[in-house]
Order: sequence, then C-alpha cells, then structure tokens
Amino acid sequence: MRPLSDTLLRLTALREAGAAIGTRSGSQRLTELTGFGGNPGALRAFAYVPERLPRSAPLVVVLHGCTQTASEYDLGAGWSALAEQAGFALLFPEQVRGNNFNLCFNWYEPGDSRRGKGEAASVRQMTEAMIVAHGLDRRRVFVTGLSAGGAMASVMLATYPEVFAGGAVIAGLPFGAAASVPEAFDRMRGYGGPSEAALATAIRKASPHKGPWPSVSVWHGSADYTVSPSNGEAVLAQWRGVHGLDPDPSHTEIEAGHTRRTWRDAKGRALLEHNLVAGMGHGVPLKPDGSAGGGVSGAYMLDVGLASTRAIAAGWGLIDEAEIPLAAKLARARAPGAIGLPPARKPTAKPTLPNVSAIGTVIEDALRKAGLMK
Repeated sequence: MRPLSDTLLRLTALREAGAAIGTRSGSQRLTELTGFGGNPGALRAFAYVPERLPRSAPLVVVLHGCTQTASEYDLGAGWSALAEQAGFALLFPEQVRGNNFNLCFNWYEPGDSRRGKGEAASVRQMTEAMIVAHGLDRRRVFVTGLSAGGAMASVMLATYPEVFAGGAVIAGLPFGAAASVPEAFDRMRGYGGPSEAALATAIRKASPHKGPWPSVSVWHGSADYTVSPSNGEAVLAQWRGVHGLDPDPSHTEIEAGHTRRTWRDAKGRALLEHNLVAGMGHGVPLKPDGSAGGGVSGAYMLDVGLASTRAIAAGWGLIDEAEIPLAAKLARARAPGAIGLPPARKPTAKPTLPNVSAIGTVIEDALRKAGLMK
C-alpha cells in the first residue's frame, strides 16, 4: 500500500484537472439518448448514428477517461468521423459529477462493476436500447475505452461477455483488480493486485456465461506514468487465462517503436493482442493527419503516428485494412468470426435516436426480456 500522502497528491491532481474540463470543446456530432431503462448507475448516454446506416450495422460502445466528456473523447479519438465513413453506430456512456467528481467511471466500486449493478448495468441497458432502436447486429457489438474508461471496458467484457464480440482496453486495468479508491491508486501505480490465476477466475465468476469469450486488444504506452504498463500485461494475462492460451504469443511484430504480440487459437483466429507503444505516455495513440489517420491531438490524445482508432476498427472488421497505414496494420486483430460490413444499400430516411413516446414500450419489453429491467 502506498503512503496516504501519495494518494492525496494524486486525488488533488485529478481534482484540478477535473475543474478545468469546462474550458475544452468537443465533438458536435453526438445526440443525447434518454429513456433507456432504469439507469441504476445514473449515467448519461450519447449516441451517433450515420445518415446512411446499413441494416444490421455494428455498434461500438466508447468509454471516455477521467476528466473527459463523451464529446471531448469523440473529437480526440475520431470515432464518429470513422463511423460516418464506414457505416456503424456509436454509443458514448458519460459519467456525471454526482457519481465521481473527476468524471471517472467507478470501475473499482463493487456496486458499479458487477453484473446487474450500478454503472455496469446502465451501460448494458443503453446498449440494449441502441440495438433495439436501430436494428443493430447483436453479433457485432464492441466496447473500448481509455484509462478509467478502459478499466470500465474490462468490466463490461467480464460482466456481459455474451453481449460483446470484442473489446479494446487503452491504458486501462483488468477486471477485479481493485475494490476501493486506495486499491485503485495502488493498481494504477503497478503495486499489488490479484494473481494471474485469480484474475482469470474473476471473469469466470462475473457472469453465468461459459463461452465463447470476446477477443481483446490491449494498448499501452511504455512511458505511461499514470497507469503503469504492468496493468496492460495484467489485462493480457487475465484474458489469456480465460481463453486458455499459452504464455508465449503466436506472433510478434516490431516496427517504428510499436510492438504487437498476437495470440491465436488452433484455428488461427486472433483472440488476444498486446500493443506496446515505445515512449508513449498516458493516452490514446493517434495519427491525426492524412486520410488514413483521424482524431485531434490534445490532452490524453497523443500524436505518435499510429492511428489506433482505425486499427481497432479494422481488427473488428468494421473497415477495410487497406484503409489504414502500414504501422497501424501491425495492430489489426480479427475478432473470432468477425464479419465485414454488409453491401451498401440504398439510403433511407435519416435515422434518429429513440423517441421515448414512440418506441419506449418496445425498448422496455426488450430490457425486461434481457433481465435488465423489472
């Protein structure tokens, strides 16, 4: 356990950062989603639906980091710009200060990080509402997040593995690593934590699901002093244990300071990957310039010449690999049974976000059938 003074200093730094977020601007593309269920975690929800959304399109759930908002994260990472281009829907859960002053998702709180509880249940409810409202493909639902959002992505993959085909944890932590604020700070610094076997067991006990399990892509900077890179290794080990994969990777690639290790099953499917970006600090790796890049550099959005958003989307089969640069191609990871987007169809009228008065009953019925609402 680190000294109390260390924890207090870190809390103060986060509080100061949180107080400054009102000075930043974000994406103007997102629309608020309401009426998505009981919302036990008291979160807000925002969504982006392209005008030309194909039938049975994929859904990506995107979780921001501490001190960020949904629109800020979208602007920085470039998810909605890519969704418009490729034709998939986006859901952005958003934390509120009433839950966490620094706008961190409470990934370490048992009441918010368990199946059917708090914030995890709210994210599940809003995910179901999006699927029902827009006729999205349940086989192609994915989740990603940065830092506390990355840790919350770990929570969603562990507690609702039947919902997500794959996930991408960026500068995050493994599920079940902490159960209090002091433990959370220790784990972020790389101190203590459950064993690899205990971490894998935590996922198996987090839901009644027995497999198949989601594919997982882990991203971390080697110079991350906010969330130690050892946490990326812990996420890797946790899912390696769940998938029953060997400690040694099936393949390793190194180029331009980016090391990618991949673990494949007996059928050659990439189930797990670990991306370590040499010299990068805490944040999302970006390549803002050029047609094969995207996003806007800034706080926690780091221009390192690596378009991770596109690489993650390509790994899930959401965009063609030819659309990403060579360095980012090293980060591709096909999810088990990943399917490309369906052929383009004649565009219909612009889709809108759920009108509660019109389709609320449909959504509520679906939530009840899924056991997400009484």
